[in-house]
Amino acid sequence: MLKALKLLGTLLSLAVLFATPLALAEETDNSVMGTYPIQPGDQLAVSVWKEDEMSGQVTVRPDGYITVPLVGEIQAGGGTIETLRQQITERLNKFIPDPVVTVSVLNLSGNTVYVLGHVNRPGVFPMVRNIDVMQALSMAGGTSTYAALNKIKVLRRENGKLSAIPFEYGDVEKGKHLEQNILLKAGDVVVVP
Repeated sequence: MLKALKLLGTLLSLAVLFATPLALAEETDNSVMGTYPIQPGDQLAVSVWKEDEMSGQVTVRPDGYITVPLVGEIQAGGGTIETLRQQITERLNKFIPDPVVTVSVLNLSGNTVYVLGHVNRPGVFPMVRNIDVMQALSMAGGTSTYAALNKIKVLRRENGKLSAIPFEYGDVEKGKHLEQNILLKAGDVVVVP
């Protein structure tokens, strides 16, 4: 069984290796991938097929931009992997006929939330998927004995304005007012007084 799995893995690797770049690009365009919202601090890999000097790793700057050879400055933050790939491809069309561009996320450094106050393990937590307030509290090891459970706040900065979203743990724990258990966004701070 193990030999069969290894053989299957080898065959799949060879199929990808010998697939034409055009077929791979069409497959990528038709799939439901690339919806991850890129955040400042994320590390990306940008590669252009048969153009090694165009390929490399970039970190999304705090202003949301990255720099790519021949492309120059391009807005990455807030967009998706797929839209960034399309923008780079469009700009490279001026210099390279039919470029095949791949963009992937290497590190989700910008997609983090902060949990602080009366929790067992306060800190910065990466969001590798969508998480809500209760899940963030769980990631922080739960609340401590002295936590004011019905005075928890989620601090969120949008368009330069900071807002505080109330969260009453007791209600959610009892299955009431579940709309309070919002999905967190990158940069949110959960404060447990």
